[in-house]
Amino acid sequence: MEYQATSKYIRSSTRKVRLVADAVRKSSPAVALSQLKQLPNRAGESLFDVIASAIANAKQKNANIEALTFKTIEVMGGPVMKRWHAVSRGQAHAYKKRMSHIRVILTDENSIQKQVNKSVK
Repeated sequence: MEYQATSKYIRSSTRKVRLVADAVRKSSPAVALSQLKQLPNRAGESLFDVIASAIANAKQKNANIEALTFKTIEVMGGPVMKRWHAVSRGQAHAYKKRMSHIRVILTDENSIQKQVNKSVK
């Protein structure tokens, strides 16, 4: 079964969040939470919250927490706030403050398949 959590409008660029997501994607969710606690990146805090929420959703459905694995961690672009800096001679230089959306999908199907394969053999 799949369990998901989504966080929207994170005030960090998608590139920064994807770097952190790639660092924890291969590990289990429990290990990922401990790794994210140690990271100095601000994007790690946002990703920690989303993964913790997905685990809480799985607990609500009485899932085995140790058997959970990441199916996907999606980091998508959100809206962009356009801002500007005043510069000399009455001009302005524009820049963008980017936002991100994060979706984490956990699954426990790998453990079910392993149990089925063991019983078939």
